[in-house]
Amino acid sequence: MSAPSTSAQSVATKCPVALEDVDLFAPGAQEHWYDAYQILHEQGPIQRLPGGGYLPGTDAFVVTKYDDIVRVVKDPVLFSPSYTRAASSEIEERMFREAGFEGSAATRDSLRPTLEMHKEHRKRLTDPWVGPQGAVRHASMIEAAASGLVDNWIDQGEVDLVAEFAAPLPQIVITTILGFPLEDMPMLKKAEQAQVRRFVFGSGPKDELPADEDRENAAVLIEFRRYIQEQIEEKRLRPQDDMISYLTQVDYDGRSLTNGEIMSVVIGMHIGGNETTQYALTSEALLLAQHPEVVEELRQDRAKVKLFVEEALRIYAPTQGGGGRFVTEDTELRGVPIPRGSLVHPRWAAANRDEEMFPDAEAIDLERPNTGAHMTFSLRPRGCPGQGLSRLEQNIAVNLLLDRLDDLHLPEGKNDFKHQPGRMLGLYELHLAFSTRA
Repeated sequence: MSAPSTSAQSVATKCPVALEDVDLFAPGAQEHWYDAYQILHEQGPIQRLPGGGYLPGTDAFVVTKYDDIVRVVKDPVLFSPSYTRAASSEIEERMFREAGFEGSAATRDSLRPTLEMHKEHRKRLTDPWVGPQGAVRHASMIEAAASGLVDNWIDQGEVDLVAEFAAPLPQIVITTILGFPLEDMPMLKKAEQAQVRRFVFGSGPKDELPADEDRENAAVLIEFRRYIQEQIEEKRLRPQDDMISYLTQVDYDGRSLTNGEIMSVVIGMHIGGNETTQYALTSEALLLAQHPEVVEELRQDRAKVKLFVEEALRIYAPTQGGGGRFVTEDTELRGVPIPRGSLVHPRWAAANRDEEMFPDAEAIDLERPNTGAHMTFSLRPRGCPGQGLSRLEQNIAVNLLLDRLDDLHLPEGKNDFKHQPGRMLGLYELHLAFSTRA
């Protein structure tokens, strides 16, 4: 995501010191999220946002404690993730319908409305390509792409890691896996930014955009769907060794997938395969630059790189909060009444800093026994389908940085550490200085 205008950057929300100061969705609040989470844990683990619910007269509720979020995620009947329309607004829904993509937008829920169908969807359609085992087939491609990017700047002694590594690496990887031509990456970058614009620049727990921005963004998403449709039709005729070709040929319960069903899978892979991994790679590089003692520990025992990646994912969750859950019946959390029609917003990043689950939660602890229990990818089976691929990319990237860079540090005066807004934790830039490792 490119940085906002100067006027948008000038918005500064003060660091909260009491519960009444906490507004996770206020302009500039992203610079103080972790201070806010501590306050919420101590004073208001179920925070009510008046008028933010789905049905008239209902509210939204931000959930921040680990055990409460587990309860929400593991009960998709009471806390339904499928209530919201496949298009993210009425404007999008209308424009998709007029463009002929109404059906394709809704196929996500037709493919995996139940837990059993969700498991089958993952097992048959996504795991072979981006799951924990399927992702391994791409290891050599990822290593080559990552090494090629480092080659571009290693002799300079300094780099903006976001622009020159963390952003392009996952884009190259997911573009290759899906089977899109690499020469289309500039257009695909624009589509990627449109896919996450609502999560970055939308307001409140519903990620709402102003009407004019919503229409402009929907137009980009429609063009992206037309492009995907062309790719699907081409690969039906001339399949290759890529994920879209596989989806066009797979026998799924005795039938072929429709174009709309394939499109729904591809759209999910494209958005998940880009931004989340970019933010994770950036945070990992930042932590390495800030903690030379951790760098030394990792160099002494490379088996700990996997633990470092999990700790980094826990400490700085790329997606800070999940999409809204529709409450289907009156219930309560921690004694707080939550009526039917309310919106529940699970805050993954707050769960990851819950001291009751992760003692000394701010620290990197490569001996932590439960670091893999973090909420960054939600929980299986409904967790992020591409987490296996993302973890593989991160492990390869961290090992590569350890192999090729020495004396990694933050050059004085080059970083302002400003984050994009929304509910995803992304630095606009990260300037690193280094020497070449012998």
